[in-house]
Amino acid sequence: MLARLPGRKALSFAVALSLAASAAAHAQSPAPAQDEEAKTLAGLTVTAQKREEAMQDVPISITALPEQLLQDTGVRDIKDVQLLVPGLTVSSTQSEVQTVARIRGIGTVGDNAGLESSVGVVIDGVYRPRNGVGFGDLGEIERIEVLKGPQGTVFGKNTSAGVINVITRRPDYNTKVEGELTIGDYGAVGAAGSFNTALGENAAFRVYGAKRKRDGFTDVEVGRGPRGEREDGDQNFHTLRGQLLFEPNDKLDINLIADYSSREENCCVGLTTVRGPTAAIINALAGGTGVAPVADPFARRAWSNRPTTQDIKDKGVSAEINWITPWFGGATLTSITAARDWQAINGLDFDFSTADMIYRNPNADESFTGFKQFSQELRLTGATDKLDWMVGLFYSDEDLKRHDSYSLGSAYEPYLSTAVLSQIAARFPAGVVNTANAATFLSQASGRPFGSSFGGLGALDRYQQNSKSVALFTNNTWHATDKLDLTVGLRYTKENKELDSVYSNPNGGLGCGAGLANPQRVGQALAARGVPLAAINALVPQVIGFMCLPWANTLHNGRVTSQERDEKEWSGTVKAAYRWNEHVMGYASAARGYKAGGFNLDRVQSSNGLSAGTAGITPVNDTSFPGEFVDSYELGAKTTWAGGNLLLNATLFHQTYSDFQLNSFLGTSFVVRSIPEVVSQGIDTEVLWQTGIQGLMLQGGVMYADTKYGKDPLPDADLSKLPGARASFAPLWSASAAVTYQWGFGPDLIGRFNIGAKYSSDYNTGSDLDPEKGQSAYTVVNARIGIGAKNRRWMVEAWALNLFDEEYKQVGFDAPLQTGSWNAFLGAPRTYGVTLRVSY
Repeated sequence: MLARLPGRKALSFAVALSLAASAAAHAQSPAPAQDEEAKTLAGLTVTAQKREEAMQDVPISITALPEQLLQDTGVRDIKDVQLLVPGLTVSSTQSEVQTVARIRGIGTVGDNAGLESSVGVVIDGVYRPRNGVGFGDLGEIERIEVLKGPQGTVFGKNTSAGVINVITRRPDYNTKVEGELTIGDYGAVGAAGSFNTALGENAAFRVYGAKRKRDGFTDVEVGRGPRGEREDGDQNFHTLRGQLLFEPNDKLDINLIADYSSREENCCVGLTTVRGPTAAIINALAGGTGVAPVADPFARRAWSNRPTTQDIKDKGVSAEINWITPWFGGATLTSITAARDWQAINGLDFDFSTADMIYRNPNADESFTGFKQFSQELRLTGATDKLDWMVGLFYSDEDLKRHDSYSLGSAYEPYLSTAVLSQIAARFPAGVVNTANAATFLSQASGRPFGSSFGGLGALDRYQQNSKSVALFTNNTWHATDKLDLTVGLRYTKENKELDSVYSNPNGGLGCGAGLANPQRVGQALAARGVPLAAINALVPQVIGFMCLPWANTLHNGRVTSQERDEKEWSGTVKAAYRWNEHVMGYASAARGYKAGGFNLDRVQSSNGLSAGTAGITPVNDTSFPGEFVDSYELGAKTTWAGGNLLLNATLFHQTYSDFQLNSFLGTSFVVRSIPEVVSQGIDTEVLWQTGIQGLMLQGGVMYADTKYGKDPLPDADLSKLPGARASFAPLWSASAAVTYQWGFGPDLIGRFNIGAKYSSDYNTGSDLDPEKGQSAYTVVNARIGIGAKNRRWMVEAWALNLFDEEYKQVGFDAPLQTGSWNAFLGAPRTYGVTLRVSY
């Protein structure tokens, strides 16, 4: 079945909406004169198939966002885009590096650079290897296209859920200076400016720069430190981007781009959503209040004694060449060559408390993720009366480096010792197990002096991965009749990944090593505490398991592993588009999408040394996981009314994912599981209406997406809630709407108003679907009003983001080491300010 009953109801609603809007549009807005057609919505062009086409002629579900709408709604990065796109969710977790985009409930889950993206981010034709790598101030945007469903035929691997295609403003031959100054609450100050000019008759230059600062959204209690920064979630961002365009003749253009950006901020602390029984232990070790005394996350008050300093640098160069060749009737040869270098350092307080338990220092030796990427794309595109064709070649060479570490503070041993003994005591009647001086239990079990079993730099691991990818692709549309177009696309991808990993325990893993060397002593420590003899044999390996958590497991020390995987995969699409009349085009499509397999860049251990094993302490050498595939089917309609001023589009979709890659945090480590099946089905509707009221524009859409895991059982007890359940980050309903109105007053002034909103029904933010990670339905509203000159020389705008201060979680997670406690990373609160724009 393509869609169940709720989906058919949604389709009926969409059709009714279309008919009603159409009638209203015909009543209010006469068809424009022929010479005004370029100003209508029907003239909107996109590059969804890497050629310029009218959006209403492309058989793909697309949300196209023009420059003015992006400016009106305050879009600066890909996270902001979600306000305007139903079915798009973008979230961040322990740093802005871990930014994940999802479309129709499908996306990469987890904080691990080894997993590639399900939603591709492409900026000016250059693919960014992870969503976080594409996160940042996008600068002067010409438009953003959000393509939904598999797009691998044209855009390549790792676009199995869709693509966010960003096109920035290119140089032109007008001399123009533009500037922007913003002041807002939380101490926000931002300045941006651009300069564009001609360099003779055949060249032009454009440069853009921006600097933005803001205080943090969250107050931080630092306890005894050493963290000194008492706010988190601040902003300190700057970027510079230059472009040089050469057009030596009317058949050749060359655009060179160089960009650099830097973020030096503090991000991100977790907020307590459920305060568990271990809080009392943490308070005692912290010498006061170590965690939130009451779970009140939206008070935005966190406890963290270690810094969350993040330092992100991104730079790159690219060259795009378009040459109208003398071959094949004037086919266009396009070459896009790019080299990029992205790196991030991020400190982290893993226990999210002021007790000094476990943390990562913000330096390149202990916390580093970096990508160096070279890519080359060649395309030859041509057209005849009957055939639009394209053939291409893509090559990329990517080096990924990760330095991962865990440091253990002075509170780690007494905390773990107390928690473990308390958990054991709870299994027996009160008073059976002696819990006096519980903090010394693990020192007794290890036979080492108290405080010497765990401490210092517990784990320091190095990962170096190289990935080379080559692809051949073609996408061709045959105009079978004046009304019928048939499209066939095919892509062959060959990829090789090589990973070298070096693991070490600089502190020697003394506590774990002692437990492994002498399990009898562990049993004696249990007996000394009064544990019944009949239970001791079963408890000894459990206690050693706690002594040998991944960051303290001496079995990892000195391990060196090398892994390699080769993939050769086909992906492709078949589409049929039929234009019923001048107003309605219908289409049907089938596509096979592909997302690359890879390696889990984390310490992995299990009961049997296999990734599929249950919890245990045996190191896993093979951390690979297979590629992810999707079979997608769509049935859609694109309709144009009111002389091209009203667009009403709808798409029914059914997507079946196999070997869906799920990275889940199980409280002590991340594990990657291949979920046998995930099915996403529903309807996606969109409206764009340039109304009969001059200056009034409406944009919006509604998506119903029923995205569920398959019913096959999974090996992890922590993932037992998944089979048959709705996927995480997959609201059943989502909707967006934006209204813009511009009017004139006086001889030289205009006013402009915009309000935009995004609604999401309830969904779960955790990969394991714990109910504590649920997020109820919510709506975020942005608004902006401005007054300026009719000639656009200046405009002053007052704005508010999250106008009604909606409270919602981005991601919920288990509080590490704190059974019964949950934390969350929150969405941004209401912010407001004033922006002055000038243009000369």
